[in-house]
Amino acid sequence: MMNLENIKKIALVGATDNKEKFGYKIFKNLINKDFEVYPVNPLKKEIEGYKVYNSIEDLNEKPELIVFVVPPKVTLEYAKNFYSLGFRKFWFQPGTESEDLKNFLNSEEDIEYSLIDCIMVETN
Repeated sequence: MMNLENIKKIALVGATDNKEKFGYKIFKNLINKDFEVYPVNPLKKEIEGYKVYNSIEDLNEKPELIVFVVPPKVTLEYAKNFYSLGFRKFWFQPGTESEDLKNFLNSEEDIEYSLIDCIMVETN
């Protein structure tokens, strides 16, 4: 289990303004728990007054953790890209994983990640 004790800044890849989706529920949950959340979604401009970023590269601050709530077919591509940018702490929400992703994560010794736990349950 990943240690979340010192995590304050979180990028949420797949954030959305659709209240039925986990990209919204997780966003609101983390905001309500006083995390500094950077929503990332190239198809959105804002979620309830919060600026949404097109990509991790657009962030002014470097998040300590990247949370993924996107389909498996794009999760691996994002993870490899963010890894190449120097990010090492990843949280993959249930439903984002794939065998290819697991293989990538296991091939890099310096990645800290969670693959089966829900960030909403594991934070307080």
